[in-house]
Amino acid sequence: MRAQAFIFASLLALSASAQLPRVQLPPVSVPGVQVPVLPGAERAIAGSLQQLSGARALRAERLLADHRAELDRDSSGELVVRAEVVAIDITEEALARALKERFLVLRTRELADLGVKITVLQTPPGMSATRGVKRLRKLDPEGSYDFNHLYLDSGEGVAPVAGNAADSASSSTEAHNRAGLIDGGIDTTHEALAGYRVHRFGCNGTAVPSVHGTAVAALLVSRHSIGELYAADVYCDEPTGGSMESLAEAFSWMARERVSVINVSLVGPRNALLERVVKTLVARGYIIVAAVGNDGPAAPPLYPAAFDGVVGVTAVDANHRVLAEACRGKHVDFAALGLSRSAAAGTGNGTGEVRGTSFAAPIVTVLLSGLAAPDPIQRQQLLDDMAARAHDLGKPGRDNIYGAGEVGDGEDARETANK
Repeated sequence: MRAQAFIFASLLALSASAQLPRVQLPPVSVPGVQVPVLPGAERAIAGSLQQLSGARALRAERLLADHRAELDRDSSGELVVRAEVVAIDITEEALARALKERFLVLRTRELADLGVKITVLQTPPGMSATRGVKRLRKLDPEGSYDFNHLYLDSGEGVAPVAGNAADSASSSTEAHNRAGLIDGGIDTTHEALAGYRVHRFGCNGTAVPSVHGTAVAALLVSRHSIGELYAADVYCDEPTGGSMESLAEAFSWMARERVSVINVSLVGPRNALLERVVKTLVARGYIIVAAVGNDGPAAPPLYPAAFDGVVGVTAVDANHRVLAEACRGKHVDFAALGLSRSAAAGTGNGTGEVRGTSFAAPIVTVLLSGLAAPDPIQRQQLLDDMAARAHDLGKPGRDNIYGAGEVGDGEDARETANK
């Protein structure tokens, strides 16, 4: 009876865990012991996984419900700015044809530091962005047109906790490396960021702090060598925050400032403009570190993490197991701790427990921050060295769950525990 009770309790604990990498319980066979059937146990695990991995979809649904005048969905269900099409390096002839079809020019941006011009067109009255993209691609088959997609942060959240100190930060006066952050706004008055040099971009110079952006920024400077942070706010508390247009402008600013290592904890669909921007920066020797997202193990790849050359980061717990909601795929390059860590939250000296791939990406960013200036050769050397140092997890060698393995805080914790 004791053995039976032990197995029963163990299975209950498994069903309550959100860290299982699989949702189907394995068969258990113990000689002489009848294992009790647990109706609904697998459903409970599947439900927990669905709740974790569905966070982005739920947020997108709420955004759309609250801002139908500004937002819409494309044919695949992704959020886009309503009635807008982004044209990349449109020719005068193609623009003339678009204007004849009653498209209107809303904005033109010359991103000289990336060598690209974007023209945001408004569709004719009554025409959706989906129909607008199709129409322009038909009018100009050689051109490049896409949606003004929205990109959401890839963290599960920041839960307030008791206590006054997040991960302890080293003195900023001793830190010389720089890093870029493309996210929500950050609260530079928070104690975790006090004394650090922070350069802002976006929101017309107005500070619009966000919980997610502040937490990621604090993790970037904590216990590591980042002393100067270039933070681009692509949300500004606007309904259309996180648009592809704002991401492109943020990347262009990073290029202008020659910030060679850039952290992006945002995820969304594939987009022609984003791909063009990322490809340009990678070719020049920049390192873009991106969270792979939390849409679940069966989800399609999310971007920018899934673009060639981007360093995709997944999240593991303190026991070095991948988070159940973390995305999988060939684009996963490294794993890092994304759970059971404390980060800045709220204002003043508040802290919170974080969960998600958003909070694993900063670990990889700081480990690569030794790239003082964009350089393709040094970039590749840094990545090769990191892969060689990574602690292999899962199947031997590189895999679609952990990439080359775990690096950073989790690796340090393991070494300490083994001493």
